[in-house]
Amino acid sequence: MTRATARKAEAEPDATVPRRLLSVATKLFAKKGFDRTSVQEIVEAAGVTKGAMYHYFDSKDDLLYEIYGRVLREQTEQLEKVAVTEAPLRERLRTASTDVVVSTIANLDDNKVFWQSMHQLSQEKQRTVRAERRKYHERFRGLIEEGQRSGEFRADKPADIIIDFFFGSVHHLGSWYRRGGSLSARQVGEHYADLLLASLRPDG
Repeated sequence: MTRATARKAEAEPDATVPRRLLSVATKLFAKKGFDRTSVQEIVEAAGVTKGAMYHYFDSKDDLLYEIYGRVLREQTEQLEKVAVTEAPLRERLRTASTDVVVSTIANLDDNKVFWQSMHQLSQEKQRTVRAERRKYHERFRGLIEEGQRSGEFRADKPADIIIDFFFGSVHHLGSWYRRGGSLSARQVGEHYADLLLASLRPDG
């Protein structure tokens, strides 16, 4: 990287450099693996200096943590917006379940990299990620429990089991979904939502 390139990168708006670092790190981790990718390779590919990277991220671990953390924050914000509306419960759950599929597909590389490499994070960061993901699942589960209490959804299956079943399918998307295939992300999301809602009908 030339000095001119480094100066230009460092002069960019604050939000640009971390976004580029995350994008480059995701691609390199997906191609080479987290443990076989060096910080030097990341900064060279991003066109920044190590000093610029360390201004935003303390370590390569922090990049991995933020790759998934960013996606989870976006999904949590989406879910919260849907959950608090006055729309009918089935409509809220349909929108929430479709949204999480669409956003997961939009960030397939991020999710795949994280699930493959999460075990290489520090125990503290792993606990933090699990706690944040648990909060998201609890908010989603709250919609199902609301319907079970009102009689709109069947109550003979524990909400925890329903959640595990649904999100197990969502987390599996990275192993089979291919962009440019016969189904768009939105179509897959709608199919997943249909299956979830059909499984919750009181007549089972």
